[in-house]
Amino acid sequence: MEANEIEISEAVPASRKLQATDARELLKSVSKLIVAKGKKVNEFSVKDRVSRDAVVAMLGPTGNLRAPAIRSGKTMLVGFNDEVFGSTFH
Repeated sequence: MEANEIEISEAVPASRKLQATDARELLKSVSKLIVAKGKKVNEFSVKDRVSRDAVVAMLGPTGNLRAPAIRSGKTMLVGFNDEVFGSTFH
């Protein structure tokens, strides 16, 4: 994050497992969710309601929130894709 001059306001250690309830709670403060799994990228509008598909997309095979999970303003990015990361945070 430092290389891109991004200030981290809150870091959650990996030992704290965030699950579906936590993911749904995180989405209450955003209007757009971007989920990246390798080259596959999905976008969800969550300003009116949080869909089950959006929450499921945020979770990995163990049922825990995938990393990294980054909230910037009204956008949340879960997972990593270099192209999406660069266009969202620059």
